[in-house]
Amino acid sequence: MKKRIGIVEDNRDLREALAMMIQFTEQFELAGTFENAETAIEVVPSLAIDALLMDVNLPGYSGYECVSILKAKKPNLLFIMCTSYEDDEIIFKSLKAGASGYILKTEGPTKIIEALNDLFDGGSPMSSSIARKVVTSFSKYETANESILLLTPRENEILELLATGKMNKEVADNLQISGGTVRKHIQHIYEKLQVNTRVEAVNMYLKR
Repeated sequence: MKKRIGIVEDNRDLREALAMMIQFTEQFELAGTFENAETAIEVVPSLAIDALLMDVNLPGYSGYECVSILKAKKPNLLFIMCTSYEDDEIIFKSLKAGASGYILKTEGPTKIIEALNDLFDGGSPMSSSIARKVVTSFSKYETANESILLLTPRENEILELLATGKMNKEVADNLQISGGTVRKHIQHIYEKLQVNTRVEAVNMYLKR
């Protein structure tokens, strides 16, 4: 049975090209095309549809906002972001919203069809450059978590107080230690986390 694919793309020429691409396949059929997220959010829940090819940069709601809203309405619906954007923040917002894949438009029709096939085989298709970004980000995340584990209980206490916006003197008063001791602890925290500023240290602590 053919899988039904929808397309959310504001560029008319590209939307029509993607639609034609889907119609020329044997395994897929076109469920509908939408020029913006708002229309997709209104119409898609009532359709028999298996997956959406989703642009990111749309008028009104963004592609990842559309994914988040539709995923709540149709939990079994699959999404592949099909975009020209390689920005780290957009990639992770899209994946967090519920997208199962992230393909660049420059990959061309063959790769997009391969990505759809992979999606229905249980995969998470990504362009190679996107996959590298994801792997690099997770590596950094793991490194940050490992660094946090190196902190002593006292250093954790100090970092937690710094994260609430307290200054050195307030930290010293709160823990009943001297300002000099606080400064030494902070220096050790910087060394262990391999950062140079309080903001970097706090951000790493909050993301642990």
